[in-house]
This record gives sequence, C-alpha cells and structure tokens, in this order.
Amino acid sequence: MSEQSVRHLSLEERRNRGKDARARTPRSSWETWAAADDGPDPVALIDAQNATREPDLVPVRHGRMMVSPFTFYRGAAKVMAADLEHAPRSGLEVQVCGDAHLSNFGVYASPERTLVFDLNDFDETLPGPFEYDVARLAASFVIAARNNGFSATEARAVAAAGVAAYRTAMLEFAQMRTLDVWYARLDAESVLAEVAATGSKAQRRAAARGGKMLQKARTKDSLQALSKLTETVDGVHRIASDPPVVTPGRDLMSTFGVSPDEMAEQLDGLLAAYRSTLSEERRVLLERFELVDFARKVVGVGSVGTRAWIALLQGRDGDDPLFLQVKEASASVLEDHLPGSRYEQPGERVVRGQRLMQAASDTFLGWTRGVDASRFYYWRQLRDMKGSSDVEGMTPAAMDFYAGVCGWTLARAHARSGDPVELAAYLGKGDRFDRAMAGFAERYADRNDQDYEAFVGAVRSGRLEATEGV
Repeated sequence: MSEQSVRHLSLEERRNRGKDARARTPRSSWETWAAADDGPDPVALIDAQNATREPDLVPVRHGRMMVSPFTFYRGAAKVMAADLEHAPRSGLEVQVCGDAHLSNFGVYASPERTLVFDLNDFDETLPGPFEYDVARLAASFVIAARNNGFSATEARAVAAAGVAAYRTAMLEFAQMRTLDVWYARLDAESVLAEVAATGSKAQRRAAARGGKMLQKARTKDSLQALSKLTETVDGVHRIASDPPVVTPGRDLMSTFGVSPDEMAEQLDGLLAAYRSTLSEERRVLLERFELVDFARKVVGVGSVGTRAWIALLQGRDGDDPLFLQVKEASASVLEDHLPGSRYEQPGERVVRGQRLMQAASDTFLGWTRGVDASRFYYWRQLRDMKGSSDVEGMTPAAMDFYAGVCGWTLARAHARSGDPVELAAYLGKGDRFDRAMAGFAERYADRNDQDYEAFVGAVRSGRLEATEGV
C-alpha cells in the first residue's frame, strides 16, 4: 500500500483558509436561508426508510415519532438531511455526527471508569460540512424549548447559547497544542462540581439534577441489566420475553426459519467475525466470555425497525455478565447528498467515525456483517454507566446550561477531525454566526412543525400505520 503524503500548512495559511471561506460563504448566509418549500415529501422520505425495517416494528417507530414535534424531529434525520442539501457551506469539512440533536449527547464510562459527557449516537456519521451538525443541534434546542413551553425569546436564546458555546470553544481549541485538543474531554462529575461551587442559583439547581443523573448512571451496568432483563430457568440466566420491546431469539427461530443448532452456529460465526475487528488485547478479554442468550430489542425513536439485538455473555459464572448491543447499520442519510463513505461496510463507517469524534470510546466497539450478507452491524456494550439528561423536564436556565455543554462537546469532536484553526478563523470572535444560526433554528422549528402535522395526518388518513404507547 502506498503512503499518502500529508501537506502541513503554516498557522497563517490555515487562518487564511478560514477567512477565505468566510468571504465565499458569509456567516450571515444563515440569517435568511430556509429549506425550499417544494422539497421532497417528508412523509415519503420516512416511509422509504421502512422498506428494509422489521415490518412488525415500523408502526412502533411511527407511534414514537407521533408523540410530539420533538420526538418527530429525533426520528427525522433523513428529512433534515434532504432539507440541508442546498444549505450554505463554507467548504470546511469535519467528521460530522449527522444526527447531532440534543438527546444524542450523554454520559458514559470511559475505559478508565470515569464518567465523560460526549456524543453517543453515530449511525449517520460521515465526513461533511461542519454546519450540518451545528444546524441540527441548534434547531433541536428550539424544538425542545417549544416542547417545554418556553417563550419564543427563551427558545431562541437557548439555541444561540449552544452555537456561541461551539464558536468560543473552537476559538480556544485553535490556540491549543495538537495533543491537548486530542486529549480534551468533559469529566462530567468535575464539571458539575465546578458549577455547584461557582454557578448561579439556577445553575446550581441544574447541577444538582445532573448529579442525580450521574448517580443513576453509575448503577447502569451489565449486572443491573442482568436483574432487569433476565429470568432464571433451571439455574441458568436467560433473557426474558417482553414483546415487542424485547423478543428472545428462541421465539424468533421460526420467523427466520432456522433450528437451534443452526442459530448457535451462526452466532458463533458472527462473534468470531466481530472479535476480529477488536485490538488484540480486547479480543483476549472478550474471549473470556461465552455467549448465553440473545434477543431482539427495540431502541430509540429513529432506529426503531432496524435490526437491533442484545447478547448476554458470561465470564467466570452466571453472576459475571456482559451485555452487548448489536445494532444494524445502513448507509448514512447524508450519503444521499454528500460523497459516499470510504468504507464498504456501514458498521465500520459508524465505528471509525465514533472513534474519531469521541474523547473515549467503548472497549467493545466493533463491527461485523450479518448472517444475511446484505445487513451490517456494529457492536458495543448495552449498558456501561450510560445516562442522559431529562430534556423534557428542563427549565430555561437548565437548558441554557446544557446547550453550552453540548456546544463545547460538538466543537471538541469537530476539532479532532477538522482544523480548529480554520474553523475558528471562519467563525470569528463576534456573535454574527450565533445569531444567524439561531434565526435559522427558529425557521426550521416552524418547518418541523409543518412536517410533523403532515406525518400525523398521514397516520390519521391510513397512509401510515402507527402503534402508540410502546
């Protein structure tokens, strides 16, 4: 394999590239830009995704998206990707998350067992314009704020706070040494401790709620999953049936037309293929666990209907569990509008993007092809002290603080894969970009409301089927 040479620009050259991008695409471009009214039908885009999904779960996905404009937005990444196809682009590219809404941030344990705050969903990750992630994040804050009953002024202020945090963080990263940018992370407990000691009264209240979330997150591990998701039969743990949310593999064998022996052989093959994507020391660790049971498990909003499994493994005995999540990966919704992934295997695309963007990634993060050669998966721990903020219970002060944390985190992820010096030079020290993107977020929240009403109307008319309350 031939080595590709890398050109290293001077700091001045990098700053000039950012300023040149500003001249080509002014930051004010977002002040008036809006998605075209004659764009693709949002209902048709969502329905098209159902073609490869589990038919019995598609109505569950629709039901979850119907709850509110906010839950609809969470499941409509494909719709926004189409809307942003002709959005202003500076030409400054990073590894984008592709679905950077505020509920796709949270805490989890690093391999060193420290709780870190970071992005936690990379199903749509792809190299692309940094603005895509910032726009999706900003709009999500306005939509969530409206859902919580905030005033228009409060909703816009929250979105602007998130974008301002992104911009000011990027200015800081532009001044840092390369390794310091790479090692930067948010230690969740340290951040909350600092806010509790120095923040305003409203911020201290938000920090106290965050502290309770961290305490709860520390209890979410494979032992807790063992107590909640399994039953004991003849002295052996097995995953309990709770359809349609959890359906054990033993109940799906007839659906897939395989015998127990054939299923066991297929699973052994998948495990071996998955282990090969891990580093050697992690393969050694995983080989100390044996597969005990597996089940289909419904997760999220937009992901519902894609094949998602959980696997129960055990180490020294039944009280030494490891739960893995095996989640289907398909082409990113951004690949309809941007150059396709360099990786043929979508699971590898997700894993490579996640490792690049996160400050610390799951020890067991890997990928494999499915038994069906047309399906692809990535693997990770099901519960590794994962926690998320109660967005729907946030006050304006709490969401303002949360927006700042999310904005910083997104900037750090982009600074790892992109050029923070170029990005900082483009964004500048003033608040023009913040205001322009906040205005876009308001307009896109209006657009999302319209799409939501069209989606609900499609369900009510019978065009789409929905199962609510699951």
